[in-house]
Parts: sequence; C-alpha cells; structure tokens
Amino acid sequence: MLEKFSINTSRRAELIDITHIIRDFVKKSKINEGIAVIFVPHTTAGITINENADPSVKKDMDLFLNKLIPSEDYFTHMEGNSDSHIKSTLVGPSLSVIIENNNILLGTWQGIYFYEFDGPRHRSFYIKIIKG
Repeated sequence: MLEKFSINTSRRAELIDITHIIRDFVKKSKINEGIAVIFVPHTTAGITINENADPSVKKDMDLFLNKLIPSEDYFTHMEGNSDSHIKSTLVGPSLSVIIENNNILLGTWQGIYFYEFDGPRHRSFYIKIIKG
C-alpha cells in the first residue's frame, strides 16, 4: 500500500507535525502489524521523529542547525541553498515506524515531522505500508 501526500510549507525552515496523517493512513489500511516507511522525495527537505509536547524543541532544532550550517556566501551552488541541501542530508529523506494493532508505535512524547529547509514550497511525501 503506497500513497503520496501533499504539504505546503510557509517558511524557509519549518517543522510540520504529520503524525496525524500517518496515523490516519495506517488506520485506513486496516493492517494490524507491519512497517510504515515515510519518504520525502526532495533534496532540501527531510523527515524526523522528535518531541511533540514542547514547541520550543522545534525552535531549538532550527537554531542549532542554522548555527551549525549557516547560509554562507562561500557556497558554490548557484541556487544559493547549499545549507538546505546539507541540513536535508543530515536529517535524512526517510524513516520507518512499526505498526502494531493498526497504529504506529511511537513514544509518549514523539511526533513525526516533515522538515522544510528551503521554503516556502509545495512539497510531497510518500507513505508505504509493508504488511508484517
């Protein structure tokens, strides 16, 4: 089972909680056990799992990544978004979550986030369910 989802981002860097989209898709699949693979087909965006209780975590992640990889004039990529490509590589384009009892298995404070590094843009991501 594979489906493509669309998402609109509103800022250059933005973490968007997509946990509910993945949960709903898994529920709709009626698959009791398996793996859900989430894949982002972009070179300046990624996917991650992190805390979803305190919104300051998202701000701290952006602050740290911008400090670690600032947008610099010395980058040679002509589009001027090399920092976004590097951040995307570090965060990664995919992740897998366990499906148990027709629900995704996450920790109490965990959420799944689409991470935009070069917005605002119209983006997409895929969810593939592999029955266990």
